[in-house]
Amino acid sequence: MHAIMNTYGRLPVTFTSGQGSWLNGEDGKQYLDALSGIAVCGLGHAHPAVTKALCEQADKLIHTSNLYGIERQQALAEALRRVSGMDNVFFSNSGAEANEAAIKIARKYGHDKGIHEAKIVVMTQSFHGRTLATLSATGNAKVHEGFGPLVSGFVRVPYNDIAALEAVIKADPQIVAVLMEPVQGEGGLATASADYLHAVRALCDQHELLMMLDEIQTGNGRTGSYFCYQQFGFMPDVLTTAKGLGNGVPIGACLARGKAAEVLQPGNHGSTYGGNPLACAAAFTVVETIEQDKLSEHAAEMGEYLRAQFTEKLQGTGKLKEIRGRGLMIGLVMNQDCPQLMAQAVTEQQLLINVTAGNVIRLLPPLNLNKEEADQIVERVVALVSTLG
Repeated sequence: MHAIMNTYGRLPVTFTSGQGSWLNGEDGKQYLDALSGIAVCGLGHAHPAVTKALCEQADKLIHTSNLYGIERQQALAEALRRVSGMDNVFFSNSGAEANEAAIKIARKYGHDKGIHEAKIVVMTQSFHGRTLATLSATGNAKVHEGFGPLVSGFVRVPYNDIAALEAVIKADPQIVAVLMEPVQGEGGLATASADYLHAVRALCDQHELLMMLDEIQTGNGRTGSYFCYQQFGFMPDVLTTAKGLGNGVPIGACLARGKAAEVLQPGNHGSTYGGNPLACAAAFTVVETIEQDKLSEHAAEMGEYLRAQFTEKLQGTGKLKEIRGRGLMIGLVMNQDCPQLMAQAVTEQQLLINVTAGNVIRLLPPLNLNKEEADQIVERVVALVSTLG
């Protein structure tokens, strides 16, 4: 029996080191990373500023406890408050834990208003994590399979359908919040329209519900602004992020604003490792680097460039249905299922990509990707697409 539980269908490659957008395999080959550890290493591999921050912090202090003040945590909280416009933050170790905190905020917000069977509206094809509460919130039956009974209190509606959302809110006074992703990372990169997002905000205001945005994957510069919602001129009440926040060091954050920011009090929630000095040192450097190097703007520019290149190279092939996503969160929707391309990309093109929802090639390259690397991604993906029947 293998020493590691069989929870992943791993591809036949192991990496020993990396630099920027490139990884070095045990096989001696160099691989172009267009996945960034699934939107995690936004600054690329072995970024010198992150390496320096980690080494310096590890030499001083790795962990104390949230029973005491943590200087790096305070600095990171202030930085996130500045870039987001939110009021305060709870730190965790992952996106799923950040979403757990959001779910608890929503439930307690309801309880404090006298709603003791509080419900949260979630979307079809969504993904919020693999803990019991977050997999219950997730809109994918495959994720649920074998783990019933699911956590109750979630009401599911179709994504991008404001009439359906309005109908369930009006029909159920127990609803206290709406939880959604501005781009569904695991759901084929379905993208919320500006009109839809504004309508959700208006409905939440009208019915005194919390608008909770899962920006685990879309945040930290990935979609062309620090957080995706900043492109639309409104604010959420609760915001979750992780992935790209630590550039590979595990950290998650649940940010809140206004009435939502005061819901959790001492004893309501906690985390042993959440916001420890080491993780916060890395994340603070990530936020600082994204701002200083204008990587959100660069992601927007490179995303436009890649979309234009893919449109030019693939539109006449009859294989591309549409291109989804924002910034450097790109989904090439194929006219047929193509899960085999993930393995083919590794073995034939030395390229790391992902296929989600069966027929969507998902590209999440580092935010500091250069034009030459972008051209190589296009060339290699186009070669892969040409193998489809």
